[in-house]
Amino acid sequence: MAKKLVENTDANMTTRVLVRDIMNSPVITAGPSDNVVDIASKMKEHKIGSVIIIENEKPVGIVTDWDVVSVVASNLEPSSVDAVKVMQQIHTVEAGEGITEAARLLRKNNIKRLGVVYKDRLSGIISSSDVIAVTPELVDVVSEKAAMIRGEIGRPASAISGYCDECDEWSDALMYTEGTFTCEVCRGS
Repeated sequence: MAKKLVENTDANMTTRVLVRDIMNSPVITAGPSDNVVDIASKMKEHKIGSVIIIENEKPVGIVTDWDVVSVVASNLEPSSVDAVKVMQQIHTVEAGEGITEAARLLRKNNIKRLGVVYKDRLSGIISSSDVIAVTPELVDVVSEKAAMIRGEIGRPASAISGYCDECDEWSDALMYTEGTFTCEVCRGS
């Protein structure tokens, strides 16, 4: 069954997909003292790439397939390594936010997964793959920006719209300089 899209008041966007519309739920969790073997078993059983670490009903970290590989590659005994020793910080997004915000947080923090919270409780998880699956037009926009930067498209790079890498505000006049997109205010123009 198709998920209902919610109308947005933003004039630049006619429909808005919310994080809760595409999040994965229920979330597979473990405790800080669970060992890497137990966590890897949960990943295998549920065919997932991460497990959220919960303490006192709050998300305190995330263990990913990469973390499990790192333990094995370090020649450590996975059954003697607790989640708290390998977990990474968990970044979260509110369930009612748009997927654009989720994509921005994923990019800004250079991560692949976000915990989804609703009323201060973990309610789901969203990955970069989930975002990409419902927003194929984002791929087109990124490709266009890259082509402009390479000079393959006649429109000047200064005409790029998006979020400024420095202040996180929307701008219709981003410029690409030294690996970042910045708005007029941050450039001091």
